[in-house]
Amino acid sequence: MEQPITERRGHREPWNKGKLVGQKAPLRLKEIWGIRIPLQLGERTRELALFNLAVDSKLRSCDLVKLRVRDVTYGAHIAARAIVMQQKTQRPVQFEVTEQTRESILSVQSSSRSTVLWRPRGPQDSIRGPRG
Repeated sequence: MEQPITERRGHREPWNKGKLVGQKAPLRLKEIWGIRIPLQLGERTRELALFNLAVDSKLRSCDLVKLRVRDVTYGAHIAARAIVMQQKTQRPVQFEVTEQTRESILSVQSSSRSTVLWRPRGPQDSIRGPRG
């Protein structure tokens, strides 16, 4: 009589046994401020604006970095609400842009008049293909 395949090869434990899998818990207010304060004190305006918009919109990172100025502006002002089409689900997502986020986006945009909201930081961060 043949043995089942699992008995012949031995039993392997799953990689995620005993680990929490699935959706992670959202950041608490204390954790958000724990990230935001060092960004403000370090005068890292680009990262602060990106973080604030990520918290407000809850967009995936691929959608967040593809945002254009026209997606969050209304004329010369940053809009209070924005609608963005998600890449993965092809569904529109509407979110409110808080006053703090609007101020941080304006400080980033005042230094550059680009149509792209998030430009690479420098030559070492320029956009490259997967092979260099």
